[in-house]
Amino acid sequence: MGIPQFGVILDCNVALFHNINFFCSLTALKLLSKLGLEKYHPNKLTPQHLIEINKNSLYNQTASSLEEIPWCFLRNLYKINAECRNSMQLPTCEEENLDPFDFDTDNGCADKEVNPLDVIVALFLCADNFLQQEMALKMSMCQLSVPLLLPSSNNSQSTLMLWALRDIIKEWCPQDLSDSKGFAENNIVQADIPFYSFVRLKNCSLSKSQLLNQILSYGQQSHNIFLHREMKGGSIKRVIANGLVEVCWYLPGGKENLDVFPEPVAFANLRGDICESSAEFQFLFQVSNATFIFLDKAEQDEHETLMSLKDEQNKLFLVVNCKDGSKSEDMTSVKTTVEELKIPNTSVTVKNPKMNEAQLSKKLCSTIKTSLSGIRSRVSIENMVDIAVELGFFVDENKTDKQKNAAEEIISGIGNRNTNYKKQQLPLQGEDWKRMSKLQKEECRLNVSDQSSAEKYKCELQDEQKSIREKIIKHEMSKAMKTFIENVSTEDKVKRNEFLKWMKLKLDTDSREKLSELHHKYKEECRKKDIKRITELDQALLASSLGIEHYMREMGLIYEFSIQSQETTYDISGLPGLAAEMLLDGYPLELLDGDASNIPEKWITDVLMEVHRKVGGQSRLLVLSVLGVQSSGKSTLLNIMFGVQFPVSSGRCTRGAYMLFLKVGQDLKSELDCDFIVLIDTEGLKSSDLAQLEDSYEHDNQLATFVIGLSDVAIVNISMESANEMKDVLQITAHAFLRMKLIGKKSICHFVHQNVGGVSAHSKCMPERQHLLDQLNEMTVIAAEMEKQPHIRAFTDVLDYNIEKNNWNIPGLWHGTPPMAAVSTGYSEAVADFKRNLLEKVKEDRNAQPSTIPEFLEWMRSLWKSVKYENFIFSFRNTLVAHAYDNLNKEFNEWEWEFRKEILSWQKEAEVVILNTDNQSQEDTWYNLVVSKKTEVSNKIEKQQTLMKQKLSDYYKRKDRHINLIEKHKAEFFNRISKFACNIELSVGTALDCALQLKVFRKKVQDIQREYRRVIEEQVMKLLSDCKDRSLSDEELKQEFEEMWDKTTADVSRLTEQNVAANVLKQLRKNFSNLNVNEILHDINLKEMGIDQFKTKREHTNNFIEKVKHFITGDLQNVADNIIKSCKQFITDQVSTNGDYHESFTNYLLEKLDGFLKNSCKGQKTNTQFEIDLKLHVCGIAAREFQKMHRKFLSGHDPKTLLEKHKDQYLTDFLDLYKNKDQGQRKAKDFVRVCIKPAVNDYINRSLCTDIVDEILTSSHSAEYSSRNYFQYHIQKELLETDKFDSFVKYICSYEIYVKDWILKQIQQNLSENNTLGKLKTKILLVIVKKISGATEQASKGDNDVQLPDNTESITKFTSNMRKILIKDISISEEDEKTVLFTIQSTCHTFINSFKEALDELKEQLEGEFSQNQNISETLSKLSIKPQDQLFQRVFGCGQQCPFCKVPCEAGGKEHKEHHAAVHRPQGLGRYRYVDTEKLVVALCTTDVQSDTTFKNSDTEWKSHPYKDYRTFYPEWLIPPDNTIQASDYWKYVLAQYNERFAEEYKAKPADVPEAWKKITKEQAMKGLKEAFNMKTD
Repeated sequence: MGIPQFGVILDCNVALFHNINFFCSLTALKLLSKLGLEKYHPNKLTPQHLIEINKNSLYNQTASSLEEIPWCFLRNLYKINAECRNSMQLPTCEEENLDPFDFDTDNGCADKEVNPLDVIVALFLCADNFLQQEMALKMSMCQLSVPLLLPSSNNSQSTLMLWALRDIIKEWCPQDLSDSKGFAENNIVQADIPFYSFVRLKNCSLSKSQLLNQILSYGQQSHNIFLHREMKGGSIKRVIANGLVEVCWYLPGGKENLDVFPEPVAFANLRGDICESSAEFQFLFQVSNATFIFLDKAEQDEHETLMSLKDEQNKLFLVVNCKDGSKSEDMTSVKTTVEELKIPNTSVTVKNPKMNEAQLSKKLCSTIKTSLSGIRSRVSIENMVDIAVELGFFVDENKTDKQKNAAEEIISGIGNRNTNYKKQQLPLQGEDWKRMSKLQKEECRLNVSDQSSAEKYKCELQDEQKSIREKIIKHEMSKAMKTFIENVSTEDKVKRNEFLKWMKLKLDTDSREKLSELHHKYKEECRKKDIKRITELDQALLASSLGIEHYMREMGLIYEFSIQSQETTYDISGLPGLAAEMLLDGYPLELLDGDASNIPEKWITDVLMEVHRKVGGQSRLLVLSVLGVQSSGKSTLLNIMFGVQFPVSSGRCTRGAYMLFLKVGQDLKSELDCDFIVLIDTEGLKSSDLAQLEDSYEHDNQLATFVIGLSDVAIVNISMESANEMKDVLQITAHAFLRMKLIGKKSICHFVHQNVGGVSAHSKCMPERQHLLDQLNEMTVIAAEMEKQPHIRAFTDVLDYNIEKNNWNIPGLWHGTPPMAAVSTGYSEAVADFKRNLLEKVKEDRNAQPSTIPEFLEWMRSLWKSVKYENFIFSFRNTLVAHAYDNLNKEFNEWEWEFRKEILSWQKEAEVVILNTDNQSQEDTWYNLVVSKKTEVSNKIEKQQTLMKQKLSDYYKRKDRHINLIEKHKAEFFNRISKFACNIELSVGTALDCALQLKVFRKKVQDIQREYRRVIEEQVMKLLSDCKDRSLSDEELKQEFEEMWDKTTADVSRLTEQNVAANVLKQLRKNFSNLNVNEILHDINLKEMGIDQFKTKREHTNNFIEKVKHFITGDLQNVADNIIKSCKQFITDQVSTNGDYHESFTNYLLEKLDGFLKNSCKGQKTNTQFEIDLKLHVCGIAAREFQKMHRKFLSGHDPKTLLEKHKDQYLTDFLDLYKNKDQGQRKAKDFVRVCIKPAVNDYINRSLCTDIVDEILTSSHSAEYSSRNYFQYHIQKELLETDKFDSFVKYICSYEIYVKDWILKQIQQNLSENNTLGKLKTKILLVIVKKISGATEQASKGDNDVQLPDNTESITKFTSNMRKILIKDISISEEDEKTVLFTIQSTCHTFINSFKEALDELKEQLEGEFSQNQNISETLSKLSIKPQDQLFQRVFGCGQQCPFCKVPCEAGGKEHKEHHAAVHRPQGLGRYRYVDTEKLVVALCTTDVQSDTTFKNSDTEWKSHPYKDYRTFYPEWLIPPDNTIQASDYWKYVLAQYNERFAEEYKAKPADVPEAWKKITKEQAMKGLKEAFNMKTD
């Protein structure tokens, strides 16, 4: 078809033409500047400017300046608000009280007004290719006209916006398909549909745009598709929009009574008259099936222009406006034109003055409908390119030809079947990948019933996975993938984006063409409910679906399996960085491969870590997801809320989950506490099609659990159309939220009710919302029963759910009847309001620390692993949770130690105060003092307990450290504080009672001392008197003294020895008070018990099987031996001190025995006889050892011995008095030596325990004691490094003894390094010497701070003052003091000065002693409070062991609801063996609990019970599967290495160790240990 030439040539010379161009260019730039868009011109405005989450994107703000108008329009457009063009005017600038009839003055408004079309053109000129597409697509969704020809900013030729319109997909139902309920779907630029143009002449008073709106809305609600003069801003003079050609499409719905036209029609509208835009008019005339020209009259130049079209007058239609008062020559000019063009009357429509616009639009509709039947050829927009180029127009798409060709090259091999193409070009996501996914799930579930084969089956599964992996790795990179990767790897982001867009467009077109038949068959079979056929067609659809996501998935798998092409130089290690760039550019990333139900963890991890690096570690995330029934509008909700597009294409079924990153603006980062909002879109739950498949509920449950588990905010989209589907979705989501509650994840949940409108909807829907809550409660109870959590009875037990604030009503999406309906403004505004309130609630509720990308990944891995298990709750293991729990334990241990240290410090002082009590007072006074001290410490403990609870409360208020993940442990830790305080109080009470007992004992000793001291002193003075008058030598004097001494001390009273055995037996009887066994104990002589080795007997158990088992294996003997070892260790620790026996020792020993019997003998089914025999054996040992301890104490405090200690002192005094020597200096030294030095040493010993513990906790070994987790890791690490069989056996079989010995060895090693013990003693020495020095200064002064008189009597006052001042620090024996000061004749000041010198000498002497190597073992044994016990209490925990493999519990403290361990062992290491073969059990508990195997033991009464339901018998134990395959390598290695020796040790046969275990190296075992305890690998 030739291009007609206009018959008239504009009379303008070249110079004038250039001047016009220059003027127009300046005008355009001036407008852009006026709108604040000049910096974005040309084509610099991108979609990223619009999708960033900032305050502007949240709040509806009316434009207050011209610069804000474009952004206000774009924000509304991105919300799909059909009224977005109404936001382009500023508030009226008219002032009050102006003359309302003054029409000539513009009041300065002209400069503040802008025509909406000018804004739209300006934005398209500034937008890049991709924003133009976004704008066109969203305008089309709003049923607004979109640019077809865009004027340029410099008045050069217009641009055909083919690329901008490429993304618009339309559906319609031609009336010839209405009976079959079929529909047509196509990319609008490819659709061959009639094309009608509407233009006008210069003189035209009719609004063609307004008329077009009436035509297109005929029979429906009126909608302003085209902007016209009667709309807001429509009458403002256009500046750059003339020459703009807009286009829209009429699409029928297949209903004859509603459709305006029976088939789709495109309508183009030229802005400005045809003479101003001659080239645009030529283009439209050429591409149109009909051109409607609006005119009032035809001037000469216009007449000539029209006459140039006379060869194709059949395409011309005139719409003439005949107004009242129209000049006759105007109509004449029109008639002349009609006649000369030979236009038939049917092609001319005249609006006479009596005809209104409704009648005119009806008449035009009829004309168009009639003309449609005569159309023979149609031109798609895609095929208009040649005409546009011939006319000199630019085509926006032409610059993407290279990328288009690359896309076409990739998909050229698809052919008729996508299945074969995918096998050849995308092989990695084929059957092998799906098979590997199934194997991984099977490895988690282990559907095998034979326990002996569970580990073997697990190894087989791992071997098959390894084999498949090796097979996959052998694949070469396909040609299509090479091309794809090369094109997306370009550094030019624009070219990459263009290539990806072409890929999407081409693949979408291909899918629409090929999958329609499959979809039709699928729906037919769904109606027939043929499950087998549905499954087949579902798989066929999956196999045939092909989209850009499949290529991205293949790229991820290429990286996952590290497949490098030999023919390309591209390094696949750069693929994560490339994908990270794309993710930051707004492309979705497939998180979960829905086809294979798997996550390529390496790929996802490395991509997101690249994002983390690219944003400099600023990657705090707020994760938001939407769940709902398929086709319920959830994806639309996300897309409109955030202006995004997830990969959902016509004709393809999308499975799995996709994630998309949205950057958060600086103005919201601190408020939202995040850097990115991550959107997760998923496939629909309870698809009506897929629901019939066998595993659909499980599939949906896993997906919901995974997605909700990742989310900080979960939106549950509810469409009220299907009550049954809604109920299913509620059960799935309630179940998912329950699971998150149980693992510590706290999400915000919002329920969105679609298609609920009306101003009273909120209040009227209250019954429905209450009904929803009732259903949620019902579903929660069902889910709780499935998860065996009967205490959860309501949805509000799971979430903080508010019936008012967590429900949102959203009106219907469409305004009108599709396909001509626009997105409802009510829907758009409701979604925007929901978004705003949702993020506001996030601000309020964001108490937890936001996850960064590394933490998100860790959580994702744990979630996905747990989802693959049938029992999610008991399978969930997460490093973040473990770290959060461990961090709290570390802090808690520090608080505990500060608490304990504070009380120990008080206890130390209180004991000294009790010992320093006046000996002359009555014992009742001492008892009252102890009672008051107990009250005091009780108050002190209460304060410390309150302080510690406050610290815990504050800790849980913190936003960091993922505190929210351990919320469920909060009550447990508060309980630990209460129990800890209670135990401390009992311990201190016992210590005070012991101090009182010691005080009473000392009183008895000192009373005897006092009595004989007086006699001795009298005899010394008498002897002195007898000898004074004689001249005797020193030897003679000594002989006289010896005779006197022997005679005087010959009859000193001895202390009575206590019958310790009787006391121990008395305590034992009390212990057995509830068992009625006193008759058995009546004639027992404890001194004869426990001499021989304890032997277990058959009579110690009542169960026949246990009798046989214990006889053969000796398990019970081993248990008894370990208990006795632990008890002996306790007895030795008590006896090694220099203290006296106290009945509390026996009480504590019996408490330990009861604990051992409860824990260690739980599975042995022992009887009362065993308990009696064992306790008698242990108590017999204790009675003898405690008796020795008592005798040793009595020996050290025997009155005669104590007097003998002062014999030399009396002799020296006697000699000095005889010779009249000055005793001042010597007496001061004796006072320091006899009274001060022992007190100082005692002070050092009392203080040493806490200082040693502090030293250990701040040394290089501090990490080992920071928590149970670290302690277990370090102790097992050392075991492996030394690799000694005996050590492994001791650790496994005598855990408590091994730990205590290990801690003691660590303390000794630490204290021996650089003489640490000596330094600690010196530090304490300096403290007490400083106190004594300070006390010396105070004691040397009397009342009113005056120095004591310098006489002998003042010395007694001085020492008395010293004792009072130091009453809390040291205990000075009053008798020793009086003995030392006997017959002193020195003055007070001389004594004090000599005392100071002696104190300095003592300090130097002790410093010298401490600088030498210390006897650490002896020092530690003498301490009343032992540092090893303090550290043991810190790290030992509850002492419970796994009922299967005997691994110790690693939960913090003793008071916790659940026991758990990081890594379990093969059960054979815990002495388990198979009953029939006697071979050690090779299975791990962590494997068995996920399999179908069974166990039987005395707890099950030797009946088989499923391992999966082990909590029926052991509800307090949590045994999740190993967090990694390598986690249990440590103990696998140990068993494989020492299999024969363990069998010999346990009197069993060696285990059948899998071959794979034998290949585990020591290094692999160490790596597995690190992974198990979440330690950083080297």
